Amino acid sequence: MAISTKYGRTYHYPFSPGTTSDDRINHQYWESFSQIPQLIHTEKLDGENNCLSRYGVFARSHAAPTTSPWTSTLRQRWQLLRDDLGHLEIFGENLFAIHSIEYQQLESHFYVFAVREHDQWLSWEETEFYAQFFDFPTVPVLEKISMPTSQAVFEQSVLHWALQPSQLVSVDIQTNQLCTMEGVVTRNAAQYSTDTFTQNVNKYVRKGHVKTDEHWTRNWKRASLMWERRKYVENQSK
Repeated sequence: MAISTKYGRTYHYPFSPGTTSDDRINHQYWESFSQIPQLIHTEKLDGENNCLSRYGVFARSHAAPTTSPWTSTLRQRWQLLRDDLGHLEIFGENLFAIHSIEYQQLESHFYVFAVREHDQWLSWEETEFYAQFFDFPTVPVLEKISMPTSQAVFEQSVLHWALQPSQLVSVDIQTNQLCTMEGVVTRNAAQYSTDTFTQNVNKYVRKGHVKTDEHWTRNWKRASLMWERRKYVENQSK
């Protein structure tokens, strides 16, 4: 039995090209999104979904805390803040291990994208508050949209952002070239209940994005932070 409820599966937009056979598509997304006062586009980062709660650090499954080597640093951080979490569950993208995209401008290995308390997903404002309180950055915010009135205009905004490079500077590890961000996640800026997750969150994933599987864990590589890259450049110039 799971210690807590894992993060819900995020449905794809019907126009998201990066779907696979096991992905789910929300063909009725506009019915709910057009009624939401404020939506927020955030950058979808290419890492592992991790959750910090008073019970430990969890990966996608919440059956038991994770013990993976790429969460070792995050688990050390958790030891320092676990007594302050209470009923909060902090969800973020763990970028410690490089997946399909290597980011050149990482200030942290953990970027918060959601906070849950009991059966409620907290508002984005509250999410930013708790991320700052625990000294974590949030995933990059791309745009805030007030009550979209045109589906076509809304979809154009998603497509516009999806074609941009990551705000953390994204490099495709297969080509070693700059690439577009992995995708865009859109969420209700306000608080919503866990049982309405699919009506409040949707995503767009780029075409051809390589989904990492269990094999990436065999030869995984640690991602460098910005200060480490600067230090390396400085040492090379001496």
